[in-house]
Amino acid sequence: MRAVRLHTHGPAENLRYDEITDPVPGPGQVRIAVAAAGVHVLDTALRRGEKGPYPEPVPLPTVPGREVAGTVDALGEGTDPAWLGKRVVAHLGMVPGGYAEFAVTGVERLHELPDGLDEGAAVAMIGTGRTVLGILGYAEPGPDDIVIVTAAAGGIGTLLTQYAKNAGATVVALAGGAAKVSHTLASGADIAVDYRRSDWPARVRDRLGERRATIVFDAVGGDTARAAVDLLGPGGRHVVYGWAGEKLHEGSPLSYTEEEQAERGITSEMIHGPTLLARGGGLRAMEERSLAEAANGRLRPAVQRFPLAEAAAAHRALENRGTIGKVVLVP
Repeated sequence: MRAVRLHTHGPAENLRYDEITDPVPGPGQVRIAVAAAGVHVLDTALRRGEKGPYPEPVPLPTVPGREVAGTVDALGEGTDPAWLGKRVVAHLGMVPGGYAEFAVTGVERLHELPDGLDEGAAVAMIGTGRTVLGILGYAEPGPDDIVIVTAAAGGIGTLLTQYAKNAGATVVALAGGAAKVSHTLASGADIAVDYRRSDWPARVRDRLGERRATIVFDAVGGDTARAAVDLLGPGGRHVVYGWAGEKLHEGSPLSYTEEEQAERGITSEMIHGPTLLARGGGLRAMEERSLAEAANGRLRPAVQRFPLAEAAAAHRALENRGTIGKVVLVP
């Protein structure tokens, strides 16, 4: 099969499109003929040699990628034959292997795809969608809220914008560049501004009038986050998630001491993986809810596709903030 492998840590060019042996499913496993494979910002950290999501260093060469969707084409010993031929999506967990024509995983990780949900959208929801549900466990917006979403044109930002709008909130979207601003408006934002313009906070204040924001969903840190928090009124909530490091964003994650929070009259909380699961009701439940939201059309993930052979280009685009929505590789 064809797969993208990382042989040595470093720049995106170190991802090579190789011919390797087809994987064979073991007991209780299936093999998936991959139709879509997710690209995550943490994949770029793995490629650079940073720790990323893995508790131990990943031996090289490796096939990156932890989210796949496609059709079950082979079964391991003891696997229910009913899975053969089904369209499925799976998060591979702490085992890479998604950037390939075939991927192997345990049946306990599989979700059958509902009719009408394509593989690219399913890949977005199995990872990004479940993360969104965990974030919302910290601050779920309602009709009385004014919500600021930073990085609103990204995979998570797009879904947060849609969810908040569906809940009746007023949504302020921050995005970089005209195309991304337009995307956030199409996702339902009431106010959308280019955060690269120095006057964006004043423009938001002009639109809000005397109203103050109640929630800031912050994925960027630095001066942009600080200006967004300055728009919060008393009782406002600042929720920091998905920090990916200086290579993708402008500065350090923004945090406030208890004394600073009391002085401002706000709360500020940084979300980490284990707490996301606790707030979201557990991993499997979050995945099921996420896929159901997409199947019912309540959430519509934005997907930007790259050919599998162009995984390096996908990484470069992600690191240069040149993507909209979830990045997906298509074999």
